[in-house]
Amino acid sequence: VQLVESGGGLVQPGGSLRLSCAASGFTFSTYVMTWYRQAPGKERERVASITTGGRGFNYADSVKGRFTISRDNAKNTVHLQMNSLKPEDTAVYYCSVPRLDSWGQGTQVTVSS
Repeated sequence: VQLVESGGGLVQPGGSLRLSCAASGFTFSTYVMTWYRQAPGKERERVASITTGGRGFNYADSVKGRFTISRDNAKNTVHLQMNSLKPEDTAVYYCSVPRLDSWGQGTQVTVSS
């Protein structure tokens, strides 16, 4: 299993970023995909999950209405569109396949003026 995140960076408060995760080594379309994040000194937090078909979603209360998770089963990718970013969204964001206990290397998101 390989998960490779991309799209992180430095953005001002109120800005947007789109994270992507390229998956390989397993039958992508049959697994729920999840984004987590971990801020310095804090526990890892589940941000958003998406069902196999891409029609079921679950978001952390802290990101509801601002973040959107999506997937493309033809391209084995999952995305996290992040809008109205806040400084408290600063963290390393990880793509995960919970059922396989597999994680990517993470991508840093920093929200700061």
